[in-house]
Amino acid sequence: MSGNTFGKIFTITTFGESHGAAVGGVIDGMPAGVTVDMNFIQEQLNRRRPGQSAITTSRKEPDQVKILSGVFEGVTTGAPIGFMVENVNQHSNDYDNLRDLFRPSHADYTYYKKYGIRDHRGGGRTSARITLSRCVAGAFAMLALRHHGISISAFTSQVGHLCMPNAYMHATEADIEANAVRCPDHNIASQMESLIMKVKGEGDTIGGVVSCIISGCPAGLGEPEFDKLHAALGAAMLSINAAKGFEYGDGFAMAAMRGSQVADRFNNDANASSPTMSNHSGGIQGGISNGADITFRVAFKPVATILQEQETIDKDGNTVTFRPHGRHDPCVVPRAVPIVEAMAAITILDFLLMHQKDGLLWMTHQKDGSL
Repeated sequence: MSGNTFGKIFTITTFGESHGAAVGGVIDGMPAGVTVDMNFIQEQLNRRRPGQSAITTSRKEPDQVKILSGVFEGVTTGAPIGFMVENVNQHSNDYDNLRDLFRPSHADYTYYKKYGIRDHRGGGRTSARITLSRCVAGAFAMLALRHHGISISAFTSQVGHLCMPNAYMHATEADIEANAVRCPDHNIASQMESLIMKVKGEGDTIGGVVSCIISGCPAGLGEPEFDKLHAALGAAMLSINAAKGFEYGDGFAMAAMRGSQVADRFNNDANASSPTMSNHSGGIQGGISNGADITFRVAFKPVATILQEQETIDKDGNTVTFRPHGRHDPCVVPRAVPIVEAMAAITILDFLLMHQKDGLLWMTHQKDGSL
């Protein structure tokens, strides 16, 4: 199986299955000399782990990360960082009735057609549980990005028909983490939580949108042809389980607008925090960052597993009826927030390292926007 590595200089290679012994990965290209805050790394895993609240799956996993290599006396050495998280709360028997079935809208059918075999327990390699490796790699990337004054903040901006009025609201971590939905607009968050609980009670699922803001990113990251920064961010986000759409800046809304409405005029104020007076472009123009906040949104579909009777086919093509068992999220969006942040951090650090000056240590770079 190929396609298990993301990145060019800063890379993450993941391994494991949902109901296997462990999930983990190998991070390569991590700069040496970065102090490793294990509490911060574990917290990123805690934000993603199951069983956080009534609106998530009830699977209980401690998700305790173990670092195997690449860190010495609390500092990165520049060597590959190996890590693992043991699986301790599998209920594999819940999936026995799915051994020979292809669940609608799942990867069961395509995986079986590609490899001729599949692990039916919790989705195996296609399970969203594998994303915990991204959160570990993303946490390491965030620790490195701190040295450049780059921060990343994601939050739930839509669940079903309920939308925040400001898709790119600057919010504190405390505001985002103040509720189970991870929506900084607490009035909307309450409505979102009620909607998710209603859908859960009906044995159904619902989708939503995660918004993300990258602040402090210097101008000049990205290439004007095939390695455009927004294309890399799009690839990163669309690699997340259940992601169905990506847009940056004003995105698809711009299709209904005129050029005069979306032109980002330059700011003549040398002390301004942004080079432009507006940010319809989402901080990226011509595939290259312009120094403004990078803003994007990721749409997530309703989880494919619904706890209702469904009709499908088995391996022999016979029509069968089944009812799924097990523990599943009625809405994946709240737990997707830290994964979006992680993939954004991995992508930005990778591009930052690709643009570093020859012969200079990465931590000697200036913080005034130059590389």
